[in-house]
Amino acid sequence: WRYRDLILLFVKRNFISLYKQTILGPAWAIIQPLLTTVIFTVVFGSMAGLSADGVPSFLFYMSGTILWTYFSNCLTKTASTFTANARILGKVYFPRLVMPISTVLTNLISLAIQFAMFLCFLAYYVSRGEVRPSGYVLLLPLLVLQTALLSLGSGIIVSALTTKYRDLQMLVSFGVQLWMYGTPVAYDIRIIPAKYMRFYMLNPMTPI
Repeated sequence: WRYRDLILLFVKRNFISLYKQTILGPAWAIIQPLLTTVIFTVVFGSMAGLSADGVPSFLFYMSGTILWTYFSNCLTKTASTFTANARILGKVYFPRLVMPISTVLTNLISLAIQFAMFLCFLAYYVSRGEVRPSGYVLLLPLLVLQTALLSLGSGIIVSALTTKYRDLQMLVSFGVQLWMYGTPVAYDIRIIPAKYMRFYMLNPMTPI
């Protein structure tokens, strides 16, 4: 808590540098998950005909895409924190956790923007009577916290290892892509056969 001002400074720096020299700026936080949702809806919803757990396909894929985007961005960027900021870490002393925490908080801003977009689509489907909100929505802050802690912990472990084994940086992005297909983001968990469910639930992102 003593270093909260420093954390906020890094959050501001990260957010500005993320969209620096881009034409659309923070709008990319909306465009990227929106395009991914459209692709998933067409490929997995329309073409493959996969179940969407009884909710509109577009809304189903958007909810999964937004949370997974937050997790993957936190993990991949936290995984390169120590190597990317080696010069700063070598000149000034401060707790090393400041940087990965600031990365997670920076991505939380993008998540808030995306969630606002999701609420707009949710309100649209609710007004049409296609969706009925339940009390489970109150668990959303807990899900975001679990996702943040999982990505932070995993990212710190990988980041510590990449200081010695730089090849891990190349594997992280590829591994996260594979991880997504092992998580019910683009499909309903009910398509997994019961005999494999025990192993499937070993994935820490599956319950989330």
